[in-house]
Amino acid sequence: MAANSFMVPLGTPAPSFDLTAIAGGSVSLADLKGSPATLVVFLSNHCPYVRHLETGLGAMAAGYGSRLSVVGICSNDSVNYPDDDPTHLAEQARRARFPFPYLLDDTQDVAKAYRAACTPDFFLYDGELRLVYRGEFDGSRPGNQVPVTGSSLRAAIDALLAGDPVPDEQRASIGCGIKWRPGNEPTG
Repeated sequence: MAANSFMVPLGTPAPSFDLTAIAGGSVSLADLKGSPATLVVFLSNHCPYVRHLETGLGAMAAGYGSRLSVVGICSNDSVNYPDDDPTHLAEQARRARFPFPYLLDDTQDVAKAYRAACTPDFFLYDGELRLVYRGEFDGSRPGNQVPVTGSSLRAAIDALLAGDPVPDEQRASIGCGIKWRPGNEPTG
């Protein structure tokens, strides 16, 4: 069943994290500081909404290079959703050509801290790590025949990098709901 992002209030500071990367080692929010723009994306391998745009996301992230810090996070319960285990996530990262670290949120605490609701769920932060955009990648959805361009997210990134205000009117992302471990669902 499709879920929408919660549309966290703009200006919210990015919650800290320190997570294991599927490629080894760990990555923390502190590792991303210093960039004029930071994108935190909640992803999964099994979700058709993510699969629909994953190659476009990889290309977009590569196109911005060092001007944009990007990290992908999978918070799904990989016991009940084995397509989201580290081996399958590594396959996804290769398939989609993700040029960014892909992290595991095994405790699901980071998803809760960010108030992530779905995959994909996009959170764009300014150089002070304050939220300036949360919403859709673009208007493309599986089966709607709209091309995957990343236009909604790109417009926000481009405005931020140019020093212009990011418009407050933003459309929620839509995707598969986060797969919470039984008994670990958020409570509010």
